[in-house]
Amino acid sequence: MGNKVTFGLTKVHYAVITEGEDGTYTYGTPVPIPGAVSMSESPVGESTKFYADNGVYYATSSNQGYEQTLTFAKIPDQFRIDVLGDKLVNGGLYENADAKQKQFALLYEIDGDKEADKFVYYNCTAARPGISSNTKGESTEVNTNELTITAAPRPSDKAVRWITGSETPQEIKDAFYDAVVEPVEVPGT
Repeated sequence: MGNKVTFGLTKVHYAVITEGEDGTYTYGTPVPIPGAVSMSESPVGESTKFYADNGVYYATSSNQGYEQTLTFAKIPDQFRIDVLGDKLVNGGLYENADAKQKQFALLYEIDGDKEADKFVYYNCTAARPGISSNTKGESTEVNTNELTITAAPRPSDKAVRWITGSETPQEIKDAFYDAVVEPVEVPGT
């Protein structure tokens, strides 16, 4: 039996995508993004209803992936370089309006009462994070950075995400952050 409840967010990673000439994706080794504070996710897509005979005759919805907001203590410089296209110049990060951002897979886990659920999203892009800060008063409040991520269907096979379950083999769970786990069709399903 699986988790009854989930809580917490940990072990956020990204794996940069290299797209082949034939459109296939190859993923780099997952890289940790430390300091995950929170994550919220909303599905993207529309529901369509067709009315006939004085009621809903047919209904469908499209799956265009998810919009996510991840909050971190601080976005690591390496993520800015690897994904957002910033460059290291004179020991600091240089942002250019013509920088080419890279797509990536997003991996993380949410703890549960029995075990962690591990998530992988196969085709992500990130918007440049904004910065906000407040003056230091009587107490010190830590600033955070928000990262908006779009997780779209992968063009080749429409894969959006995969989540471990209670039936996932332990060896897959143990090696989850070694490489991006690909969905495998199970015969007879």
